[in-house]
Amino acid sequence: TPVLEVIRRHTTVSIERTVLRLLGISGAGPRGVPLANVMVDRLKEAGVINRGAAYWFGRALRMGARSPVEAVERITAIPADRLTPLSPGEDAAIKKEVRREIDGALSELRSRVDRRDALKQELGMSPPPHKYVIVATGNIYDDVDQARAAAQAGADVIAVIRSTAQSLLDYVPHGATTEGYGGTYATQENFRIMREALDEESKKLRRYVQLTNYSSGLCMSEIAFCAAWERLDMLLNDAMYGILFRDINMRRTFIDQYFSRRICALARIIINTGEDNYITTAEAYEAAHTVIASQFINESFAHRAGLKDWQLGLGHSYEIDPYRDQTLLLELAQAMLVRRCFPNAPLKYMPPTKHKETDIFFSHAYDVMADLVAVWTRQGIQLLGMMTEAMHTPLLADRFVALKSASYVHRAAREIGAEFTLREDGTIAQRARQVFGRAVELLEECRRDGLIAAIGRA
Repeated sequence: TPVLEVIRRHTTVSIERTVLRLLGISGAGPRGVPLANVMVDRLKEAGVINRGAAYWFGRALRMGARSPVEAVERITAIPADRLTPLSPGEDAAIKKEVRREIDGALSELRSRVDRRDALKQELGMSPPPHKYVIVATGNIYDDVDQARAAAQAGADVIAVIRSTAQSLLDYVPHGATTEGYGGTYATQENFRIMREALDEESKKLRRYVQLTNYSSGLCMSEIAFCAAWERLDMLLNDAMYGILFRDINMRRTFIDQYFSRRICALARIIINTGEDNYITTAEAYEAAHTVIASQFINESFAHRAGLKDWQLGLGHSYEIDPYRDQTLLLELAQAMLVRRCFPNAPLKYMPPTKHKETDIFFSHAYDVMADLVAVWTRQGIQLLGMMTEAMHTPLLADRFVALKSASYVHRAAREIGAEFTLREDGTIAQRARQVFGRAVELLEECRRDGLIAAIGRA
């Protein structure tokens, strides 16, 4: 609640740029600087951004601007000392005009989302767990080739991994990109290229293939808008990931997260949260309760931003050291606990990564155990592990093997969870109670100190 109070009282430069993008300011100026950045930076320098970028956009329209680009030019050309408030009557007229512009833009956005959902309804999707694989070449056109191959091999969701450290850029690069390190830049044009390719492939396969990307970091609300406009299905969207793993200012990113999730709610986008990172950086057996605590916090923030349960791809992972005894039982306990806590959420289940070995046959067997847990506990979205994890960027053959094995396990073990009743005094139930109890204790501690202070104290 205290964090929500901070959110209600503040805006950020990223939110203001998002509003301008909705109003049609989507191009780039000299040296490739996005026009939304140009206008917001100018308003910030003049000390008037607190009125909101939409207000100044409306003022440019009243000054005779005939296009979004002209609006940027007029506002950025005004000397700082002349960017002063107008009379109440003039203000009211500007707000009315901007409201009309916003309503038109929202109608167009809704029509694009409806078009995506109509295709999804027409073609249908495979039953969950939806098989989710990654492409990450750095070149969007190479990503398209890999995505098509993955879809043909049975993938249900294609995730385009973002170029390393893009979350720390305070702007969204413009246009199609062909160079990226560890992934491909998240840009609106790249989203458009991949969505069009997957729509074409979906029609050939007579099965809808979903698309996801990253909406986190310093531009999370802008990327959420770009994704909504270009008809993406899912977004990785979690402020706490950026705070804990990218050292991004926590107040700013919580504010940006709220706005980005309002966009996801409007565009019927499923979010994926980042709790799996907690147990890839800490000892998974000991830190399992931090996943549950974070999921409850993420659910609370998501509901307050208007997201429904079916949009909550809460993250967790199969990461306990495989050389520990009874790991299958322990992983089942964790996954069953998450499913029990969030019965109506799709859940996003991550594969083993931290303990992968260069023995690709062991690695593949390890991934298959995660496939079994995913179907047993009714996960909604399953990122498939690759037998060459942490050795190189997966080859097409690596994805093919992962998809073939997951399809087999999902088919062979379908409804296995309905066939067994757990012993209340057994290993699985006792472990679940232990993890849940520690999660509640951690949440009580956060409530006592306040979330921002608790994060500050690690």
